[in-house]
Amino acid sequence: MPYRFVFYFLIISNQVLAQLPGLNIKRATSAITIDGNMDEAAWQEADAAGHFKQLFPFDSSYAKAPTEIRMTYDDHFIYIYGVMHNLGARKYVTPSLKRDYRGPGIDGLSITIDTYQDRTNGFLFGVNAYGVQREGLIANGGSNGGDDLNLSWDNKWFSETKMLADSWVCEIAIPFKTIRFKEGITQWHINFYRIDSHYNEQSTWSPFPRGYSPTSLAFSRDLNWDKPLGHPGGNVSVIPYLAAKNIDNFQEKLPTDRSISVGGDAKISVGPALNLDLTVNPDFSQVEVDQQVTNLSRFEIFYPEKRQFFLENADLFASFGAGNMRPFFSRRIGVTRDPSTGQNIQNQIYGGARLSGKINNNWRIGLLTMQAAKDDAINLPSTNYTVAAVQRKIFARSNIGLMMINKQTFQDSSATDFKIMPNKYNRLVGIDYNLASKNNRWSGKAFYHRSFTQDKKDSAYASTVAFTYNKPNIEIDLTVQTVGANYDPQVGYVPRKRFNRVSPELYYSWYPKSTLINNHGPGFDLDIIGNDLHGTTDWDFNIWYKIAFQNTSNFFIRLRRDYVYLFSAFDPSRSGGLEIVTGNEFYYNSVIAFFQSNARRRLNFSLQTRSGEYFNGHRVNLDGNISYRIQPHAIISVDFSLNRINLPSPYKSANLILVSPKLDFTFTRKLFWTTFIQYNNQNNNININSRLQWRFKPASDLFLVYTDNYFAEDQFKENIQYYSGQPKLRAIVLKFTYWLNL
Repeated sequence: MPYRFVFYFLIISNQVLAQLPGLNIKRATSAITIDGNMDEAAWQEADAAGHFKQLFPFDSSYAKAPTEIRMTYDDHFIYIYGVMHNLGARKYVTPSLKRDYRGPGIDGLSITIDTYQDRTNGFLFGVNAYGVQREGLIANGGSNGGDDLNLSWDNKWFSETKMLADSWVCEIAIPFKTIRFKEGITQWHINFYRIDSHYNEQSTWSPFPRGYSPTSLAFSRDLNWDKPLGHPGGNVSVIPYLAAKNIDNFQEKLPTDRSISVGGDAKISVGPALNLDLTVNPDFSQVEVDQQVTNLSRFEIFYPEKRQFFLENADLFASFGAGNMRPFFSRRIGVTRDPSTGQNIQNQIYGGARLSGKINNNWRIGLLTMQAAKDDAINLPSTNYTVAAVQRKIFARSNIGLMMINKQTFQDSSATDFKIMPNKYNRLVGIDYNLASKNNRWSGKAFYHRSFTQDKKDSAYASTVAFTYNKPNIEIDLTVQTVGANYDPQVGYVPRKRFNRVSPELYYSWYPKSTLINNHGPGFDLDIIGNDLHGTTDWDFNIWYKIAFQNTSNFFIRLRRDYVYLFSAFDPSRSGGLEIVTGNEFYYNSVIAFFQSNARRRLNFSLQTRSGEYFNGHRVNLDGNISYRIQPHAIISVDFSLNRINLPSPYKSANLILVSPKLDFTFTRKLFWTTFIQYNNQNNNININSRLQWRFKPASDLFLVYTDNYFAEDQFKENIQYYSGQPKLRAIVLKFTYWLNL
């Protein structure tokens, strides 16, 4: 059945969209100084992009407040000057002065750049009215908004902003070496979008149908260079680090680890569009800890990648698979779980290399290899991870890709002597087709993956066909999946095996002429899962209604009916109680509601509740976030998840509490302090993470990071009594990184 959809995908991939006039960019006739002033002659001579159209709240009119963008360049930089007009004096919204801001109510200008005109992969650079920068990588055409925009990517560029009486302005310089492009090309694709908090308006230079993300590359226009671009020149960057650590493991009663580590990364251009990344003894201690969640499912939680080395061209590897089935999940490398604390910890990596990028407009390649160290404390052997991927663009915005993964275990008898264990490996081969029509209405995925182990078992495959049809007032989704009983992607992520799944979804929305409601409408979805042993094992049916308000608030309510057949024993409270035995089946009903308040307000919040039947008992849940901006320097926020689970005797009821207060304080645009506390009684852990970051030069930092873990509740384990408040693990790290261009 899945393969019947592939031919249809091929037909609808090449739909045509009319192209609007582009923007001409000419070489600067005078030197440009990045000071926020448009006083150079080159700016007066540059063509201007204006007449921005609204994307939100409507898409049928021009923006209330005009925006004008000019561009020029020289041998080393692309320059952008933006004038964001207002209709009189006003104030602006920013969450803080910290980099990589995100949100619908923040005054800012963003630029999307598609250097290969494939409308699939691109770069985003943005700056807000307070001069705060953000940069990111756009994958999969940007059609899924925030899901396809990775703001963890970091690079060197420059900007200045000024607030004037009736406008704010920005001046930006992006080094040619920061982005990848083909020598001799005469056009890029580009777009600009502005968020205006005062008029609650999102507007774009190239018009978008409402309902689509402004990061989508499907609607970009041409940027026309006055002459073919030359080679950007050799680009070699070295990013060494020095880290001093003090680690106390109280739970294991280990001696204090006082150590100094040295390592670093190198970025080497191999032609204008291929990049070779090297790393030696990388250290990720400065990365912010994961935000914990309460897990009431029977399966593993998926956490996103945040480490810088794995991010550039990450989609080339990570986009294989879909949703909850990924053949490659980079967090399997260099991160493992400490069984004593239940927390993710760093697994040392000896070194690694990644070659990735474009060969030409149609071909992308990626090759990654990493050697992770053994860890005797948790019986983890040294392991090599090698991944190869190749992707070919077809039709307008679609592509087909092939991936090969090899995980090979080593037995290292000394620090320098490695011996391959030939009968201990895990391998995978996969082919993926990614659908994206030119007009952005059709998107989808079809793939087949197969894993290989030394056991040589059958039924070691996974396949999916999924597609989405999306117009402003209707969205239709269908997913069909099958996973074999012995599918084993050890470097990937798959929460369960041996199942077949069918999941349709339909959503309709109306756009009334209203000053209160932007759009609203009903929807339904159905998810059916089963296998050859037990027939249908799970299904859920949902009917729901969404309301999006003009002030950026959102409301959602869902009525849900669940069926679960337990093919393995399970404790619904996930608190160590008596498990319900295999073979039981349950039908239960619940209601789910969500509300997100006006994001432009200093005090904003989101609340979600789920109440109703739950397996053989009842569950009442409240999740949420409350945030307050002390503009422009700080955000005080609290995330929380409260679950009351009532089960009949002899099963264990539970009150599961997860509370996470956080303080984000920005002294300046270069000095940031973040403190994050997490209380989680499900994991019996209190975690404190405090990080001070000084960005003394672009992409060069000094970090001071303090981490502490305590028991949240009394516990008796392995003949040892642990008490609430008793420390588990404490660490303090001082780390210096410096970005050096050679």
